[in-house]
Amino acid sequence: MLDTIVSIGDTLKKIRETKGFHLQEVADKTSINYTSLSRIETGKRLPTKHQVQRLAEFYSYSENDLIRRLISDKIINEVQSENLGLEGFQLAEQKLKYGLNLLNDYKNQDKFQLQSRRYIGNKAKLTDWIMDIIESETQENGTFIDIFSGTSIVAKSAMRKYKTVILNDILYSNNLTYHAFYGTLKWNSGKLVEIANEYNTLNPKSIRENYFSRNFGGKFYEKEISKQIGFIRQDIENRKKNNELNSREYAILLTSLIYTIDRLANTVGHFDAYIKKAIAKKPLNFRLIDTADFKRTKIYQEDANKLARNIKGDIAYIDPPYNSRQYSRFYHIYENLVKWKKPKLYGVALKPEPENMSKYCTVKAKDAFKDLVENLNVKYLAVSYNNTYKSKSKSSANKIKYEEIVEILENIGETKIFEHSHTFFNTGKTEFNDHKEFLFLTKKNDK
Repeated sequence: MLDTIVSIGDTLKKIRETKGFHLQEVADKTSINYTSLSRIETGKRLPTKHQVQRLAEFYSYSENDLIRRLISDKIINEVQSENLGLEGFQLAEQKLKYGLNLLNDYKNQDKFQLQSRRYIGNKAKLTDWIMDIIESETQENGTFIDIFSGTSIVAKSAMRKYKTVILNDILYSNNLTYHAFYGTLKWNSGKLVEIANEYNTLNPKSIRENYFSRNFGGKFYEKEISKQIGFIRQDIENRKKNNELNSREYAILLTSLIYTIDRLANTVGHFDAYIKKAIAKKPLNFRLIDTADFKRTKIYQEDANKLARNIKGDIAYIDPPYNSRQYSRFYHIYENLVKWKKPKLYGVALKPEPENMSKYCTVKAKDAFKDLVENLNVKYLAVSYNNTYKSKSKSSANKIKYEEIVEILENIGETKIFEHSHTFFNTGKTEFNDHKEFLFLTKKNDK
């Protein structure tokens, strides 16, 4: 985005020049008068909201960003034109900061969607492709098992068709997310909106240093933001202990905190390391998640291979962590936040002692996979896989080869293979071409 203090006129002019358009060309394509465009760009008049929307569409630029700039320019013009304008602005600021209407009711406020969070290997862009294949190759609509649920984006899509959906993940933070989005316990949205408003009016300068800010401030998060995060986390815990929150409300607030701070992290999307540069100051902007209405979920936090022996269903979707990246280590800050045991931390990345380490990230991956698919009591298996085994990076290289997956699956049933071109996660060190996502669809033998 462009400099936030630049006026709407200067912003539109810079966008136009950057994209190489003449003013007359813009006027012709948008049907906005040439003279009006010229006066807007020179600051002699403000555009209308409708004009901003047309220009945003023409330039393929963020409409929300341009409208925010328009509103700020309108406020400045109003303040400057009145003798008591500055005092009026300050009063309005106080009302916004401390008033009860900072956020609207839950229904009408801007909420985080399930796919909003960054997560390595998430299938948000592939979910439709995956589910289309599963639905076209099978006729079942009973129980769908997502045994390595991760963000649960595939499981949520399955909820449109299947009567029951089983979710499982070994991470505390993911398990909490499932209870927040899909829990059946009733919760008070008005109460949580009010709490969110309180969090958004926090003054970080009045907050003391805490466990989170002492460890992660100035590294994974900007210092003042980290103080707010630590304060909010402890406040949520205190409210639970004081019986102000039921278990669903507790899960929703914690999940909302994770989603709120996800884009504020000074990282490339995980917490194996932080970016070694100054962190820009940004507001916290605490928002709640958009919960789902599906009530027929069964939620587990178990080792997938052990759970496989105790559940049954029609279809199992399998997407384990094939390479050496342990998710419990990649997302140790979220695990720490959810558990809130305040453990001792080690190393540059400030990780706690290892926990919930997966065999699928080790040389035992092949044997673990074979054991899993043989013991899942289902009619069909849908297995996601990508060809990062060709990677030059050891951490990105898959622990199970394509040929091994095929051999294991074909030994337990008829297997069809589908492929899809897909951009892979890359921190800048991994290089290979023709990256593909594969989906193996196996109809298990009757035995």
